[in-house]
Amino acid sequence: MDPAVLGSKLASSLMASLVRKLFAPDAPGAGLTDKPVRLSSLVSFRGEKRTLGEKEVRALARRMVTAATESPGEPPFPADDEPAVIDALTARLLALGDLDMDDVQAVDLGHWELARTLARTAPSPTGLSTDAGYFLDSATEWACLQILEFFTRRSTFVARTLVEQTRRQSVLIAKTDELLSRTPRPGAADRAFERRYLRHMAERHNHITIYGIDLRDSPDRWPLEVAYLSLEATAVEERTLPEERPAGPLTVQLPAEDALLTHDRVLLRGDAGSGKTTLVQWLAVTAAGELSDIPFVLPLRTLIRAGALPAPAEFLKAVSCPLTPPEGWAERVLAAGQGLILIDGLDEIPAPDRTRTRDWLLALIHAFPGNRWLLTSRPTAVRPDWLTAEGFHELLLAPMRRPEVATFVHRWHTAAGAPEYEGPLLDSLRTKRDLARLATNPLMCGLICALHRDRRGYLPRGREELYEAALTMLLTRRDRERGLGEEELGENAQLEVLQRLAYALVLSARTEMDVETAEGIVERCLPSISARGDAASVLRALLLRSGLLRQPALGVVDFVHRTFQDYLGARYAVEEGHLDVLLSHADDTQWEDVIRLAVTHARPRERASLLRQLLARDTPRLTLLALSALEHDTVVDAAVKAAVEAQAAALIPPRTTAEARALAEAGPLVLELLPGPEGLTDEEALGVTVTASILGGEEPDGALAVLRRFREHPDLDVRRQLVGTWDRFDAEQYAVEVLDHLDRRDLFVICASAEQRAALGRMRPWPYLTFEGAHSAEDILASLPAPEALTELNLWDNPLLTDLSALLPLTSLDTLFVIGGPTLEGLDRLTTLTRLGFSDVGDISRLRSLRGIRFLSAGRLTGTALTDALPVDAPLEFLFLGAGATDDTGLRGLRHWAILRTLSLGPLTTELTVADWREVTELPELTRLFLNAKIIRDFPHSIEAMPELPGIEVLQVADMHGAEDLSPLVPRLPGLRSVTLQSSPGEPISATLYEGLFPGIQINLNLR
Repeated sequence: MDPAVLGSKLASSLMASLVRKLFAPDAPGAGLTDKPVRLSSLVSFRGEKRTLGEKEVRALARRMVTAATESPGEPPFPADDEPAVIDALTARLLALGDLDMDDVQAVDLGHWELARTLARTAPSPTGLSTDAGYFLDSATEWACLQILEFFTRRSTFVARTLVEQTRRQSVLIAKTDELLSRTPRPGAADRAFERRYLRHMAERHNHITIYGIDLRDSPDRWPLEVAYLSLEATAVEERTLPEERPAGPLTVQLPAEDALLTHDRVLLRGDAGSGKTTLVQWLAVTAAGELSDIPFVLPLRTLIRAGALPAPAEFLKAVSCPLTPPEGWAERVLAAGQGLILIDGLDEIPAPDRTRTRDWLLALIHAFPGNRWLLTSRPTAVRPDWLTAEGFHELLLAPMRRPEVATFVHRWHTAAGAPEYEGPLLDSLRTKRDLARLATNPLMCGLICALHRDRRGYLPRGREELYEAALTMLLTRRDRERGLGEEELGENAQLEVLQRLAYALVLSARTEMDVETAEGIVERCLPSISARGDAASVLRALLLRSGLLRQPALGVVDFVHRTFQDYLGARYAVEEGHLDVLLSHADDTQWEDVIRLAVTHARPRERASLLRQLLARDTPRLTLLALSALEHDTVVDAAVKAAVEAQAAALIPPRTTAEARALAEAGPLVLELLPGPEGLTDEEALGVTVTASILGGEEPDGALAVLRRFREHPDLDVRRQLVGTWDRFDAEQYAVEVLDHLDRRDLFVICASAEQRAALGRMRPWPYLTFEGAHSAEDILASLPAPEALTELNLWDNPLLTDLSALLPLTSLDTLFVIGGPTLEGLDRLTTLTRLGFSDVGDISRLRSLRGIRFLSAGRLTGTALTDALPVDAPLEFLFLGAGATDDTGLRGLRHWAILRTLSLGPLTTELTVADWREVTELPELTRLFLNAKIIRDFPHSIEAMPELPGIEVLQVADMHGAEDLSPLVPRLPGLRSVTLQSSPGEPISATLYEGLFPGIQINLNLR
């Protein structure tokens, strides 16, 4: 029988109690020794003071056997074998006293081996059936398991075990030291060299260099840990799907530095400046710091100069490492599988050398298996499957995303000690789309940061300087300064070809063309550029080395950045005099950047003509396009510049919400032109934030950059606009950059999603909150960083809150509005409430039991009088009755709340009668009457039924359309001192229409 099966028949508690009787209890002073204890001195049936004899041990064995045979289920062996099994188990238990070992040794053996030792020590049983024999062995193992458990639980065992382990380790260490002292240490020289070499690698590669630009005040070398950014790499892998579904390629993404964690051989492709060399440096420095692998950084452009590619023994010499390794060291590292071989720049060596490089690489891999290999290249240097058969996994470095760009900019300015330039540059990258399109890899981000800082932050107004610097860097200087020699095509020749390719793409309204078309364009350029080779070879050279062209798919060519396409296309259009072509496409938003850049390239007279013709169209978008073109070049005829600015001034800044919405129709171009908040009135600031909010759905980064500037604005309407547009943006980012900086006074935040709840929990506490939709009470409370700080809560359309007492942790909650909920159950336990509002709530039966409510806004009520539904014991001072509230109750019973000061009647759906108004006349403290204009429009008899109410001093009429007849109110409210008229959204109200009705009373207009 398996011990596990036997264990199901013998409870551990029974076995433990039986086994415990086999051993003598600890005597006084036991455990003072630190030595293991002999088993013969532990058992209770040996020695002078034994407490058990053979008879008692047999009784224990009998109990074990009987417990197994009498348990439910099939008997473990024939009943006739039971006496023999008891005798054999007794003999094995008694054999514990004959073992020549201590408790520590017994535990070391384990229960299986201890059981076999007892079986060998005790007399062999005779006459047992096969099943009985199995049971005896299983029972012995189970008993031994309990015996060892008993040993390890004794209070003195752990201490003695630790002492014994320490003694054993001391002996082992002493013997090992003696052996080492007699034997020479193999590899000692290797280890000493590796420590020096790894320090050298960490120091040598712990910086990056920007080649190809001139900087007056910015260094060209930066610490690697500051400049390195984790980029994404993508790979296309085949996926296995069920037979009924077709399989296909799957694109996967992973951090580029993790590429070698899952694959020992990787071919990493990336465009110029995408971070391939920086990744090689990072991997080398990381390996050197972690002491995991031995890194070898092998730039192919350096290796190829020596002719023959190096064997491992020549690796360090080939890259000018100043350290001399022990003889055969590199081969020993590779033979042990400890090498991290980083081979950089396959694209930087001539095409004929790539084949022998491949042969050299494969020879190394076959000779030294088990190492990790990384090879980098631009995408078009070799065909896609160049190393696939040799087990290389291909990855492509992905462009930087907006968060990665922001991280790079922050780190760069931190390292440069220039934090004052970081914020303005980030705003420019978000609002100026052509600039943002450039910042997609570390090289261009570094260039933008360096030039922006070097020019004292004036880069956004001198964009042409950036483009020219980038073109020069990519086309010639970067390769030359990295030691790659001169290009066959000079910079001007490359620009001529690239301009024609760019203009062809602009004219076709595309961003890519097939290779055959591109070769045809290059063919027509050949006579003017004096290039060696045919069109195909010139195009291949541009794809490989220019850094501006790439081949995103087989047979297709495009520019690495759309901005370069527009810039070079505009340059060619101006050179060829195609200004009429540009103006004919001015209404096409895809041509915006081309036209702006053409203004930059144009000569002064052409520039003035372009701007005048844009203004002549007299459309908001083209006026703003002309204004944005001035950002690129300030050398413009003064009269033309003044005309552009004057025409744009009528649009920017917007002064009303209507103007703001109209301005937003011009598109994202507007964002980089929006001013403020400095110099703006509160109305203009509101208009700017409305425009930016509307454009947030189309261009969230640019809109966020504008809105962030207004986060300290004190005006309540501006702050409400900033809060109300949260759902157009990433919840966490908007909360961090805008919401958490706002003045909280009189400001509600609406939370409608799980993402917004999570962001809410990371902000400073908000005293006023609205939760829209289904949120559990637990989720609501979890989203509050300080539940005790919440004083006002609105719950809209939440079906999950079936017991409002779950809100008890909101100990400062004073105001609660429930709109569209299942019930008000548990409301009576929220004793801190003084203000309550509800509408479209299913069960309002708990409403009558409230006592502390002073302000009440009610929706539909039940019963025949207000006293049937409203809290009769509450000291109400304000009461709003909304749509449907009086359908069944009228105003009957209203006089019960004698201290009511304000009565607000919303868009009622039934007439008010004389009896209803009689209830109003019985309110001695009532001085304020609010009426929804719907009553005046739809139920004029309700006003005719109104008696004279001399106590009313304040009248407010809401939701007006502007033509309501208020004259019936005048004689009925002789005590008026103040009148406020509020319009419906978008409906105008004329104050002159009503001034004569209320002589001597100031009429306040609230236009929405």
